[in-house]
Amino acid sequence: MSERQAQELLQAADKRLNGWSFFGGGNKQEDAAELYEKAGNTFKLAQRWSEAGEAFIKAAGLYNKIPDTQYEASKSYENAAKCYKKNDPEAAVRALESAIMVDKDGAHFRNAAKHHQEIAEIYESDVIDLQGAMRNWDEAANLYMADDSQAMVNKCLLKVAHFAAQLEQYDVAIEKLETVATASMDNQLTKWSLKEYFLKAGLCHLCTGDLVRTRQALDKYCTMDITFESTREYQFLQSILDCVENGEIELFTQKVYEFDQMTKLDHWKTTILLRIKKTMDEEPSLL
Repeated sequence: MSERQAQELLQAADKRLNGWSFFGGGNKQEDAAELYEKAGNTFKLAQRWSEAGEAFIKAAGLYNKIPDTQYEASKSYENAAKCYKKNDPEAAVRALESAIMVDKDGAHFRNAAKHHQEIAEIYESDVIDLQGAMRNWDEAANLYMADDSQAMVNKCLLKVAHFAAQLEQYDVAIEKLETVATASMDNQLTKWSLKEYFLKAGLCHLCTGDLVRTRQALDKYCTMDITFESTREYQFLQSILDCVENGEIELFTQKVYEFDQMTKLDHWKTTILLRIKKTMDEEPSLL
């Protein structure tokens, strides 16, 4: 029943769009767009996700041509993306990219940032494109910065750092982590997270293999936050840095185990630590 009603609404929209109007084109375009929206919602009831997405795309295209209906255009693209997510994530990405163009034209930066986040999440879980996810989290951070939403900027930059490290782009990860740390220093709500940011940045430094730069970074972090030197995170970084420098693989493993007993290591840190250990295994012997 819903599917037949949706088809009838599509036909009505086509007819309204192509028919003659005494009031000119704008009015019939808006009427047709509303009918396409109704068709999209009716297709949703029938769980015809591709047809629903196409109907919302048609509505968005019309709203895009009508003055002062940019919000409706963006919303229609967003609704199309929600439908496409069910069975065609790449079409969902295209719909959200269209929404972003509309949002940017209207200076709706927060909305555009939100849509970049949604694309990033699709790349994380459906399409599996970590580079694409990282790029969209970074775009979202820039747009939240334009919207003066520092908390959201930090959230997005931490995501960029997360994926950059996974992709072995350690300098990018370090830069983003240090940027968030700097922004968090004077905020009593976020200051407690500094040791976590410094720990992650320190691990990324170790992955680069530049031990001199790693020591300099740890010294810098102690200057940025005078309490960092007394933390378990700092002691751990110093101890494994010494292990890497001296090629002590067994002691490295022991230090990681001891830290994990006190502060459970998540999957990201475990992966990075395994990479550091692997570089120790690959060090050429002097004998």
